[in-house]
Amino acid sequence: MNITVADSMSLDSVDYDPIAHLNLLFSHPSTVSSVAAVSTTIQKHKDELSKSIASRETAQAYGPDSSLERMQSAQAELASLFQRIESVRSRALQTERDITIMTADIKRLDGTKRNLTLSMTALKRLQMLTTAYEQLRGLARTRQYRECAGLLQAVLQLMRHFNSYRSIEQIAVLSRNVSELQRELLEQVCEDFEIAFAKGEVSARRAVLVEACLVMDSLGDHAKTRLVTWYVNTELREYRQVFRGNDEAGSLDNIGRRYAWFKRTLKTHEEEHAVIFPPHWRVNETLAMSFCDGTREDFKGILEKSMRRTDGAKLDVNLLLSCLQETMDFEQGLERRFANEPRASIDTLSSADDRVQNFNGSISAAFEPYLSLWVESQDKALGSMIPKYKQQPLIPADEEFSPQAVIPSAIELFHFYKVTLSQCAKLSTGERLLDLTKTLAKYLDEYAQQVLLGFLQRGGPQGPPIEDIILVLNTADFWHTNTDQLEEFIKKRIDPDMTSRVDLSDQSDAFMGAAGASVMALVAKVELECESAWREMRNTNWSRLESVSDHSSYVSELLKHVNRKAEEILPLVVKQQYARTFCDNLVDHLANAYITNVVQCKPVCETGAEQMLLDKYVLTKSLENLMSFHAASSSSQPPASFVKHVNTSMTRMDPLLKTLQVRPSPPEGLVQAYLIHIGDRSDTNFRKILELKGVRRADQAHLLELFAIHREGPAAAGGKLVQSSPLLTPLLNSTSGGLGSTAAAGSSGLAAGLGAGGLQTRFDAASLGERLLTAARDSAERAGVGASTGEGVTINENLRNIGNFFRRDIGGLGARFGRRDITPTNNSRPDE
Repeated sequence: MNITVADSMSLDSVDYDPIAHLNLLFSHPSTVSSVAAVSTTIQKHKDELSKSIASRETAQAYGPDSSLERMQSAQAELASLFQRIESVRSRALQTERDITIMTADIKRLDGTKRNLTLSMTALKRLQMLTTAYEQLRGLARTRQYRECAGLLQAVLQLMRHFNSYRSIEQIAVLSRNVSELQRELLEQVCEDFEIAFAKGEVSARRAVLVEACLVMDSLGDHAKTRLVTWYVNTELREYRQVFRGNDEAGSLDNIGRRYAWFKRTLKTHEEEHAVIFPPHWRVNETLAMSFCDGTREDFKGILEKSMRRTDGAKLDVNLLLSCLQETMDFEQGLERRFANEPRASIDTLSSADDRVQNFNGSISAAFEPYLSLWVESQDKALGSMIPKYKQQPLIPADEEFSPQAVIPSAIELFHFYKVTLSQCAKLSTGERLLDLTKTLAKYLDEYAQQVLLGFLQRGGPQGPPIEDIILVLNTADFWHTNTDQLEEFIKKRIDPDMTSRVDLSDQSDAFMGAAGASVMALVAKVELECESAWREMRNTNWSRLESVSDHSSYVSELLKHVNRKAEEILPLVVKQQYARTFCDNLVDHLANAYITNVVQCKPVCETGAEQMLLDKYVLTKSLENLMSFHAASSSSQPPASFVKHVNTSMTRMDPLLKTLQVRPSPPEGLVQAYLIHIGDRSDTNFRKILELKGVRRADQAHLLELFAIHREGPAAAGGKLVQSSPLLTPLLNSTSGGLGSTAAAGSSGLAAGLGAGGLQTRFDAASLGERLLTAARDSAERAGVGASTGEGVTINENLRNIGNFFRRDIGGLGARFGRRDITPTNNSRPDE
């Protein structure tokens, strides 16, 4: 194969592709034989290229214009450049030395000129200082104080320029002379003031004294302070002699005389002496603060002496409060007098002006440690009010009942609290206010426990009248709302570091517990009316019932009583959340009472169980309309959440009734029905079901054996049997009793609050307080303390538990029962 010139040229192409070239050369299998020729040709071309490259390198290295020659030339030029740079640097240094030599004489002349100027200035100032000093001495001897004041400032300013020259003897002597002259002027001015005040020549020498104050201002703060201190002591000398040296004049009974004396003194100062002193000295404020400081120390001594008396006479609290109030009025009067502009708050230590004095608390601070006596007096006053409130009638004889009314004692107590807190907040915003808060909290607990719950215990087995219960409910709600407002009122006025220690939430919960107890007392009223209907149910022979009717006669009787009492009670309940809670608890009670009476109706045949199930359905549909008796809830449709609650409560008895509907024969059917509906593994509970159905004891053994076999089977209720049914276990453990509203609530807190250990036939309002006391004593004994120490605390805790229980969501109402409402009852506010 021949290689053409075009093919060889293609090797020099920038875009040369060896694969394409090879494919071109060997495009057919027959061309494979030319591989050796192609390889030889390529090798020759490579050798030619190598020779060409070598010849060109040789020519480049040894030619007349080679790279080596160019490098050598560049190095020679760089060396020449460095030599020129060094020459320039040497010439610059030499030039600098020449210039320095030429300007040295000029610098010396400049220094000489500057020193001469300073010397001339110093000599001129020294001359001025010497002249001014001599003039000042002459003016001081002739008491020309106005000229002295201006000249003294000039002398002191000139003297400051010579502080660095005191090592010179003449300057040191002059400095000592100036200092001595300052001292002489100070003593001379003080002497002039003393003579003028001692001889009563203030008015005659007023002009001299005014100018003398200018001198004292020039002498500095120490001179001004000395003069003002002397003046204040002079003015207050009589006060200290009269009121400190005389027990009668200095007693708390004559506190008004102290303030009257100072008001006269301050008036004299402003009319006769104030023009003497410069306004920026604030001599009147200094005089007032000195009076306050001395009076405060006097009161501290008087109060300490009164507390240490051994004759048995104690400090009169009323006198203490009267003196404190008069003192605070005096302090506020001083504060208003000396305020240059309105202040943000007279209760704060900061001010909008530049004054450093603050008169609030300047004297009254002496009384604060003894305010505990006042707090104790409020404790005694409240302690005497609670027994009185327990004996008062709920409604005055000349007033008629109103559904919105509150017990008058609550209004009176709230007003007492409001006035007391406002008074204490003015006297102290620290520990004493916190102590008073604790005292008020204690009597809030006692009011809830002894007064409100005491009213619920009245009336014997019948309980208190409905109107009385409504008043207790309104009062508990009134205090629940206003207790929260009292807490906010206190937190706004107490010191910020004590805010976290103010907490009346326990008292608020206690009143909510009293409201809950009132609702339960209303439920008990309905329960009492239903007793005859339940008696009719128990007297029915359920074992021989042959057919099922629309509903039993006792159902009509029961609904008649329930609707009549609900129609009587609900219009009197003002707030919708309480009406809803009443209906919820009434439904719970009726559902549990129904189950209780089913147990007491044994034996119950299958037809009887079916009739009971139908009666339950009729009751459920009727109870859904309970809320319609409340004025605020009288809509065409009952709330969906209430309907759901009624159905949930009433369907709890379905497993029992559906089990009783199954015949004991065949026995497997009854066992399977029990496992499906009741769903527990308890032999005792199953035996009680057999007794309810009236199964003979001889037949019970076989059924119990089948029950033991089937409960272990894999198909028994899907293998999810509980050990003991929550419905049957508490019910059948006390078949002689019933299920009260306490157990219905399903709340351990409420059960503890009512002291209910098991089940009861009905809620007895008259025994509520007794149960609380019993629960308190039992808890105290378990805790290892006596009833006298733990009883009150436990009762209050029970009330709070009841209150916490009643704080539950009511769903359809869109609110929470017992929530903290910011709107006070009767539009009362603690800060009015």
